[in-house]
Amino acid sequence: MGVLRLGFLGNLLSHPVVSGFITASGIIIATSQLKSILGIGASGEALPELITTLIANLGDTNVPTLVIGVTSAAFLFWVRKGLKPLLTGLGLAARPADLIAKAGPIAAIAVSTVAVILFDLEAQGVKVVGTIPQSLPPFTVPLIDLALWQQLAVPALLIAVIGFVESVSVAQTLAAKRRQRISPNQELIGLGAANVAAAFSGGYPVTGGFARSVVNFDAGAETPAAGAFTAVGILVAALLLTPLLYALPIATLAATIIVAVLSLVDFKTPRTVWRFSKPDFAALITTIAVTLLAGVEPGVVSGVVLSLALYLWRASRPHAAIVGRVPDTEHFRNVKRHAVITDPRILTIRIDESLTYLNARWLEEFVLEQVAEHRDLQHLVLMCSAVNGIDASALESLEAINLRMADAGVQLHLSEVKGPVMDALQRSHLLEALGGRVFLSQHQAFDELAGEASRADRLAVPVPSNGH
Repeated sequence: MGVLRLGFLGNLLSHPVVSGFITASGIIIATSQLKSILGIGASGEALPELITTLIANLGDTNVPTLVIGVTSAAFLFWVRKGLKPLLTGLGLAARPADLIAKAGPIAAIAVSTVAVILFDLEAQGVKVVGTIPQSLPPFTVPLIDLALWQQLAVPALLIAVIGFVESVSVAQTLAAKRRQRISPNQELIGLGAANVAAAFSGGYPVTGGFARSVVNFDAGAETPAAGAFTAVGILVAALLLTPLLYALPIATLAATIIVAVLSLVDFKTPRTVWRFSKPDFAALITTIAVTLLAGVEPGVVSGVVLSLALYLWRASRPHAAIVGRVPDTEHFRNVKRHAVITDPRILTIRIDESLTYLNARWLEEFVLEQVAEHRDLQHLVLMCSAVNGIDASALESLEAINLRMADAGVQLHLSEVKGPVMDALQRSHLLEALGGRVFLSQHQAFDELAGEASRADRLAVPVPSNGH
């Protein structure tokens, strides 16, 4: 996908969809970690299942685990907000204070691990990481089975697309916090290379993990080198440090993840989007609701589908306005918004979208409806300053409008047509059959047509009779 430059698929993710996905995912991940904080069992990928199983097993809460989890979470929340100001207030420089604050999770892990060992909390039901194999995964060759590959082709494609969507969503969110940009095609190549490498070690499909990325971000990662250092750290830990991690309580890891992901849960964006755009708000809320109720994949798909449907609906009903000239200027503005000069013999319609098969019939109906309301009309001007393209369906509609205007005794004109659009029109028969002309500017069109209409009116006035 990266080699084929399919990164544009990331453009299907509008900001409201990404925001809704991140918020819902953060809530689901935080909720899923509550079982480790409470020391109970729970299952499910959607919020209703998680809450139902949590409530059902609430009576089995392990008190020592709860104490460790709540204490670790409270400490980490305080470290995020209060430790750095405290250290700088005591005279420590900003950079060392920031590094110490970023090391808060390490302190929580170290202290909780020591507590488990000293008080033998594992015997009291506190779940720990346990024994981790002190080695690297063995090198394995992927199974070469064409029948199996054919069977897994569609699921693998879905996993790849959803993995890319999740990775790009997280990447865009974290990049926006630092005013950075990402390259979706490069993300695809990176994910592809990682998955190829994982295939030779028996690994799971690789994506940009939500929880891990946020924890890494909170730790101060700023460049790709952070990934290399993380890999080296994991290598050293896998070979040398796994015995030290035996007594690490799962509740502390859960608290670390909860504190990290809740920082991305955003309840301000829905209010802002609601005030700005109701369709975008619908996409955002739909993404949140479906992700919470049905899971990540349905949530992302529903958000993308709804965004595309709303886009197509808006594109099928473009904005068009009747315009007139602003007094003492050469500018033309909407007659409903400004006090402008108009002429009952000239109707100018400004089209504010490219003309495609989606809106061609709508434009045809809109123009004919406006013409029917102007009984003294002699000239119709389509102002095309915002039209960046015209497809075959729109061209057919323009030809139909031209014929209808000719039948009604009205000349059709075009103004401010962009170069690429004019090049396309010159390859058609519209300009040859056009009842009027193509004007360089709307100011020129209005002046010349107003003069022609005045002369035509004078010529149409009957000569007074001398009595004979």
